[in-house]
Amino acid sequence: MSAMRSQQTLLVVAMFALLAGCGRSHVVHEPSRGSRAPAGERPVKVSEPKYGTTVVVRRGQNVYRIATENGLTALDLAIWNDIGSPYTIYPGQRLRLYPGSQTGTAVKPGSSSSRSASPTPSRPASTVVVVPRASNVAWRWPADGTVVASFASGDPTRQGVDIAGKGGQPVRAASDGVVVYSGSGLVGYGELVIVKHNDQWLSAYGHNRARLVNEGQVVKAGQQIAEMGRSGAARDMLHFEIRYNGKPVDPQQYLPRR
Repeated sequence: MSAMRSQQTLLVVAMFALLAGCGRSHVVHEPSRGSRAPAGERPVKVSEPKYGTTVVVRRGQNVYRIATENGLTALDLAIWNDIGSPYTIYPGQRLRLYPGSQTGTAVKPGSSSSRSASPTPSRPASTVVVVPRASNVAWRWPADGTVVASFASGDPTRQGVDIAGKGGQPVRAASDGVVVYSGSGLVGYGELVIVKHNDQWLSAYGHNRARLVNEGQVVKAGQQIAEMGRSGAARDMLHFEIRYNGKPVDPQQYLPRR
């Protein structure tokens, strides 16, 4: 039952992100040379490392393996393809390597759809994700400590910021929202909490020692949701991500200056 609830809640957050991106046209064709992005928005290319393609699952592959082979994180792949706990995928299933409005179709082994699935990746038109310079979410820092690793676009190991601290110190919600994931099923994130703030914005809190909130729980900005730790990491720290329509963005662009 808990696995079903985890799958449903991750599906909700993925659908919100994908439908919001589709309905508000945040994924647009790359502007021609000389054109400029609308005022107040910053285009972020999603063509690296392999954004814009799809892959077909082969026998023996799992979410973590496909993500790392394509320069993504397991969280990317799970959110962009509505893959919920326990993160089961099937041979013949086509998965997106980019945020979009179409979902990966789960095809079980031995079905006719599985046998007829084409292994050839498809590439849509070159796209950019338009990220607003300002957010309609009132952000605050989720933990005290020094930023020891910053965001780097396109680098799957730097899709947020790492905040160093001491084991057991409070990890707090960066804004009001609803917990849509609380678990440890995504390799590389350890004990992970994800909070949905509205239809476009999510925040993720990884490597915790302990999770103090459950899925579906409403949280307030500044409320403690976890204890800092080193689950899935080499030191005590918080890995913090902000995502806009499923796409990781630089948290320090939106967090208040210290």
